[in-house]
Formats: sequence, structure tokens, C-alpha cells
Amino acid sequence: MTQEVNLAQLRALVAVADAGGFGSAAAELGVSQSAVSHAVAALERVLGAPVLHRGAPARPTPLGERILPHARTAVASAAAVRSIAEHRGGGLTGTVRLAAPTTVCQGLLPALLRDWRAEHPRLTVRVFEGEDDELAVWLEAGTVDAAVLVDADRVPPGAVPLGADSMHALLRRDHPLAGEAGVDVADLEDDDFLLSEGGCERHIRDAYRRAGVRFAPRHRIRDLNTLIGMVHAGVGVSVMPALAQPMLPPDCVLVPIRPAAHRTLTLTGPAGRPWSPAVTGLLAAVHPGRDRSAAPR
Repeated sequence: MTQEVNLAQLRALVAVADAGGFGSAAAELGVSQSAVSHAVAALERVLGAPVLHRGAPARPTPLGERILPHARTAVASAAAVRSIAEHRGGGLTGTVRLAAPTTVCQGLLPALLRDWRAEHPRLTVRVFEGEDDELAVWLEAGTVDAAVLVDADRVPPGAVPLGADSMHALLRRDHPLAGEAGVDVADLEDDDFLLSEGGCERHIRDAYRRAGVRFAPRHRIRDLNTLIGMVHAGVGVSVMPALAQPMLPPDCVLVPIRPAAHRTLTLTGPAGRPWSPAVTGLLAAVHPGRDRSAAPR
């Protein structure tokens, strides 16, 4: 190769891969769509092969998939260098891409975002919502800069424990058990059980196993709002984290289950590469003991 790959080309590749299109990538980068197209085309000329399938959505070719993690690392490193230089003047600047599960986005992040905005007004936090099992993959691949991980096996120094989120039975307010202080999972056997296919399934299965109760969900539902709507309509009952409280309609309630089950939440940067000053500063601004959860009613 007589020409060298440059940062603008890699930045364009990452933006198109993440946004799914050249127009959206251009808006994200604050340049024209033509500039993005030219940057990707120049990268392909240097490499001698296409890196993107032009379609709707645009997606990486096999070669693009192989170089995308390295492109993300290069773009993130350049942003970190820029952030270090800007940080000399005091205060955090730049953008942090933060991933979290749906219930955390609903019940925990609003207060965190408010605190961060007050403490670091020049820093932008962009939130990406994902399934529990996706988040660590996104974090290590460089798709996001930080994430709230569920039951993390390995966390690097500087990670912030956000506490435990307990599992609750989701019932209509007119359900016979809705007014109880707690519900034995065995007492839910007569109801049709609606199971969310997110990351909480293992906690629910474990609670049923410890109770010696057969676990036989009637319906499996991916979207939490759909599941809540079905409970609201009287189709059945479910079990979900306490942080789902803000998502509930007025005539649905959360009641703690017995035996108790919970998931642990940890806010962290990636384990496999250095954190940017913005991520380090953002996590340092979190006070783990502060209660941000929405208590079930």
C-alpha cells in the first residue's frame, strides 16, 4: 500500500457501522454525507477491498468486521488523547457512550444523568439500551465507553458498585396477592406465568428451584413493555426487577418474592483497554451509597 489509513477514514467506518447509514453517520459526525462517503471510499482504495455493504442498513463486509474493532480502538484512543489535552483546563468534556439494560435506563439512569449534568455540564452522555448479555460485548468491542453490567464476573479497578436490584412479582392491583408484603413463588403456580427473555431468567429459575416449584412459563416475551401490557390486560403474572417500577401503569404492582432473588449492578469501563479521562471522571462522580431506585408501590 502506497497510501496510509488515516483516522478520518476509520472514524467514518465506525460511524456508518454504528448508525446503519451514511446520512445518519454524517449527522453524528457533523459533516456532509459526501464527506463520509469519500472517507469510506478512500479507506477501501487503501485496503483494496470493500469494508461496507451499501444497503439499508449499511453493514460491514467480512473485511469490515475484522478491522472494525481496531478502528474503534483507534478512534477511542484519539478521543482520549483529545480529552486529556482538554482536561488540563479543568472539568470534563467530550462524549461518553453508556450502555445499560432497559430497567436500569428507566429506574436508575435518570438520577445519574441529572447528577452528572450538574457536576460536569460540558460532558455529554449518550445512552444505549441493550439486553443484559449484550452489554459486556459492546463494552469490550468499543461500541460503548462504559456500561452498567449485571452480575459482572470480572470488573477492573475503578468500577462502581450500584447495589442490588431485587426481583418482584408483577401483578394486577386486583390480584388476590397484590396487597401482601411478599409473595411465595409457589403461590403463583395457579397463574399463567409470563417470562421476559432478558437476563433475569436465570434469577427467576433459581428462585423457583430453591422453592422446589416447577417452573413452566406459559408465554415467553422479549419486550418488557409488551409483558407489562399483558399483565395489565389480565393475561397472567410475571417476575421482574424492582427498577422496572417507573414502567408500570397505575393498576399494576410489584411485590417482593420469596425466596428472595436479586441481581447486582456495576458501572464500569472496559476491562481490556485504558479508560478515557471522561469515563474515569464520570465514574468518580458516582456516589455508590446514594439511593436512586424507584421504590415499588
